[in-house]
Amino acid sequence: MDLPLFPKLEDIKNTRSGNKLSRFFRHVFEHKNVKKVLGANMAIMVMATRFVPIIPSPVEAEETVIREIQAPITTIRDIQYPTKEIRITQGYSFFHPGLDLDGITGDEIKPIKAGRVEAVSRLKYAYGNAILINHGNELTSLYAHLSTIRVNEGEEVTTLTKLGEMGATGRAFGDHLHLEIRQNGVPINPYLVLPR
Repeated sequence: MDLPLFPKLEDIKNTRSGNKLSRFFRHVFEHKNVKKVLGANMAIMVMATRFVPIIPSPVEAEETVIREIQAPITTIRDIQYPTKEIRITQGYSFFHPGLDLDGITGDEIKPIKAGRVEAVSRLKYAYGNAILINHGNELTSLYAHLSTIRVNEGEEVTTLTKLGEMGATGRAFGDHLHLEIRQNGVPINPYLVLPR
């Protein structure tokens, strides 16, 4: 026996359990004819959505401006040799507390490390024209026998600063740079600090 699509109101009123309205709709949606109609329509909808292309809604693009900025790139080294070319003519020893770097008068001399010019001397003997730079942590470096000096006492210097030019002033036999590195005022082997 088939149940009617809509139940009689007397049957729903006489029901003791549950909400009368929910029992009415449950009866309607559980009817086999309603299930067939809903099931068939649902299957058609699922199949149809597979073939319908999804078209995104148009979105206005924001205009983006990219500006190219040209900036010079400079590499600052933490520690370096003071001359462009490294030709050592005399090394560190008990009787020679530094390194002698060969070159010609006018070769550019730069500090081994950033710091502050502690002293500048212009003598006709000993180190000749010389610069002493304090690098902090009790580390100093001395550049001797310079032909010209381009920095002043108290000036801050970086590894890009031109201290002066190579020469043969003071007690020097030929053009060269005498470099000393001192820890707590005592000369140490420069190879302990300079890159290898």
